[in-house]
Amino acid sequence: MSDGDYTRFIVGMNEFNRIEAIGSLYEKNYREKLVAIQGAKSPIGDLAPNAVNNPEIKKLVEIIYYCLNPNHYHFVLRQLQKNGISKFMLKISSGYTAYFNKKHARSGSLFQGPFKSIHIDSNEYLLHLSVYVNANHAIHNYPEKDWPCSSYLDYTGKRDGKLCVKETILGQFDNDPLEYEKFMQNNIDYFREKKELEKYILE
Repeated sequence: MSDGDYTRFIVGMNEFNRIEAIGSLYEKNYREKLVAIQGAKSPIGDLAPNAVNNPEIKKLVEIIYYCLNPNHYHFVLRQLQKNGISKFMLKISSGYTAYFNKKHARSGSLFQGPFKSIHIDSNEYLLHLSVYVNANHAIHNYPEKDWPCSSYLDYTGKRDGKLCVKETILGQFDNDPLEYEKFMQNNIDYFREKKELEKYILE
C-alpha cells in the first residue's frame, strides 16, 4: 500500500531470519536499517548497520534472490537449519500480517493460504528462475524502472545489497554483473510471454 510497507517487509526478511525470537519490529527503526540491507539509498528509504553480516546470528535460510510485487512475492531460499524455510516463512508472514493489520486497521489473514514451494533440482532451473524472479516486476509489466524491492539491482551491479547470497549465481558469470545482465536480457522476453510459468513451476 505504501513505500513504508515495502520497507517493513524487506527489513523483516533480514530481522526474522534467525533461530531465536526477536519480538516485534518498531516502525521508527525501519529506515535506520535499510542501507545495510540494500547497500544504497532507494525510493523506499535507507538502512543503517544491523544484523545482515553478524556471524554470531544463526540464520534459518540463505536468501538467494527475491522480488516483492504489489500483490505477491517470490523468494528463492537455501535452507540452513532443520525446517528453516518453514520457520522463516511463518515468522515473516505472521510478523508482517500483524504489522499490516495494525497499520491499516484490519483483521484476519493477509496472505491467501499457506506458502507454495518447489524444490530446485538443477543448476539450469536455478539460473533461469533467477531471471524470472529478479525481473518479475518487469515481467508483470509494472511501470517502475529499476524496481528497488527486488534483488535485480544487486545482481546487475547497480546496488551493493547485503541481503542476498549472490555468489551462487554470479559466480557462474565470473562475478561480472554485466554478463549476468546480458543473460537476463536474453531471457526476459521469453518469460514475459510465458507468464503462466508462475503457475507451472508451483504445481
